[in-house]
Amino acid sequence: MSTVRLAVIYYSTYGLNHRMAGIAAEAAKAAGAEVRLLRVAETAPADVVAGQDAWKAAAEKQADVPVVTHADMEWANAYLFSTPTRYGVAASQMRAFIDTLGGLWFQGKLANKAVSAMTSAQNTHGGQEATILGLYTTFMHWGAIIVPPGYTDQSIFAAGGNPYGYSHSSGAELDDKARAAIEHQARRLVEFAAKIA
Repeated sequence: MSTVRLAVIYYSTYGLNHRMAGIAAEAAKAAGAEVRLLRVAETAPADVVAGQDAWKAAAEKQADVPVVTHADMEWANAYLFSTPTRYGVAASQMRAFIDTLGGLWFQGKLANKAVSAMTSAQNTHGGQEATILGLYTTFMHWGAIIVPPGYTDQSIFAAGGNPYGYSHSSGAELDDKARAAIEHQARRLVEFAAKIA
């Protein structure tokens, strides 16, 4: 039985963060973790989602992914979050979920768990670092143990060099370099989660 129970929690409007989270989940499983791939609930009105073909198609593709619950947050002893950047911060859907966690935080049920984050934005300087650092501020309030990829593997340099967490420009292909950086971040998170456990 694995000592690492990882919840990979994402929000994805058009499918990019869904794919990123899936790559991370597979890498974490290969590294020996028990993994749950989970999405946060959509908060945009259904008619708005249905009114944009790409958004609607992505929502339909993700329909079979379970929505994250407080029980999942208690079950996990490690978290990997992936969210688009919106004006330099996490998407409102992700923030809405995080804002429901006050009760668990108050009881100390989010503390001492390894956590890392990834993001995407329209362009390279579209707020990726600010988004990840903003999430890390929240995780510090939880008392979680932040595990960034840092410059601990050549894949980080090859994929753009973000030491805070993998970030992707949404117009670019999710290629082998991107995959390698995501996989490294997931493996590193599992490694440190196991040490903490």
